[in-house]
Amino acid sequence: MELLFNIPNIYWVIVAGAAATYATRFGGYLVVSRFENIPPRINAALDAVPAAVLTTLVAPALVSLGWAEAATLCVAGLVALRYSLSVTLVAGGAAIILLRALGG
Repeated sequence: MELLFNIPNIYWVIVAGAAATYATRFGGYLVVSRFENIPPRINAALDAVPAAVLTTLVAPALVSLGWAEAATLCVAGLVALRYSLSVTLVAGGAAIILLRALGG
């Protein structure tokens, strides 16, 4: 039992974050599984979650990164509208390599 208290605090933060993430995901699954038919308003809210999460990840990057990274995010976003995920990843990788080679 002594070994557990010698671990630096950052590991406890990681474990607590993982437990909270798992609990919220499992809790959400339990709540949604109680519905026989998901009401349209809840379904619309659940459909909006991926876009909201993506926005919270991409928006700060557009503001705080250099022009090459911002341009790469725009290129990847435009490619993602038309093509699959693998094509988007290749296009984004190629764009950042090219733009950084050009001085970005």
